Amino acid sequence: MDIGVFIPIGNNGWLISKSSPQYLPSFELNKAVVRKAEEHGLDFALSMIKLKGFGGETEFWDHCLESFTLMAGLAAVTERIKLYASTPILALPPAIVARMAVTVDSIAPGRFGVNIVTGWAPGEYAQMGLWPGDEHFGNRYARAVEYVTVMRELWREGVSDFKGAFYEMDDCVLSPRPANGHIDIVAAGQSSTGIRFAAEYADYNFILGSGVNTPLAFADTTASLVEAAEESGRDVGALSLFMVIADETDEAARAKWQDYHAGADHAALAYMAGESATDTSADDSSTARTIVLPEGAVNFNMGTLVGSYETVAGMLDEIAAVPGTKGIMLVFDDFLEGIENFGARIQPLMESRRTVTA
Repeated sequence: MDIGVFIPIGNNGWLISKSSPQYLPSFELNKAVVRKAEEHGLDFALSMIKLKGFGGETEFWDHCLESFTLMAGLAAVTERIKLYASTPILALPPAIVARMAVTVDSIAPGRFGVNIVTGWAPGEYAQMGLWPGDEHFGNRYARAVEYVTVMRELWREGVSDFKGAFYEMDDCVLSPRPANGHIDIVAAGQSSTGIRFAAEYADYNFILGSGVNTPLAFADTTASLVEAAEESGRDVGALSLFMVIADETDEAARAKWQDYHAGADHAALAYMAGESATDTSADDSSTARTIVLPEGAVNFNMGTLVGSYETVAGMLDEIAAVPGTKGIMLVFDDFLEGIENFGARIQPLMESRRTVTA
């Protein structure tokens, strides 16, 4: 089973809290995180794209790097780990992203992939005059289908004459192409529509866990992806997303987690909730709905593993055993310390990672 890291491309990582580690993103920070991940045998690193933050006292995600340029830099200073950059499909045309992807793939042959971000927060795109209106909520996956189709035609054939509702190519060319004619596509759909898109057009789909120390809460969504992939006749891997808050003892880890909750940046959380509420058509399983649930919004309601190194290792093994799971992507409260502790103190205790630590 693969293990990856969701690198801190935005300030303060994934904790919307005044008491969590406070830092700005930088190439040097992310280089250190990814190199340490590679040193400990992790398999992939993914960077998000965020174009406008949530503000508040912590200025949460008001300071973010750009995904493709960051990953190109990291491609040049790593040797083995796979790298995924994120494309905001409302901001970057598919033919340009196809060429950007081939460029990074030439830096790190066979180690690069593209994460598709359909966009759920209007404020990110309206500031640039790119928000197409609330109809986007209903057709964003139709747009994503065309987007991926154009890129794959260019990667495979070197030319596209695709004509669709959102994109029209006119003898659009691409050269050079990827060496094997393929670059992996990652999605993160949680709704039924998003799951179907991933099953038909992606190679991997991130599945959001939920709750604290409930490692199997994501299993039903993973089962839905497995079923949809079987219907599409494709092999699509499920990658679950979890935050790790670990320490020497369960009690020490819980104290950290409680402190982060106590320091929640309520102004930033309110902004995020307002952006989420603009999609009135979203179902309860969608990303826009789940990340703002009040019981865990301080870290986007992602599944959170809180405990000693041994406790966390046991829960990660439970996750790995869920049918359809091909990997786990991790985030940490303190990324450099977290990656080191995972590699040296958690991973050696995991049955599912024995081949890495043997």
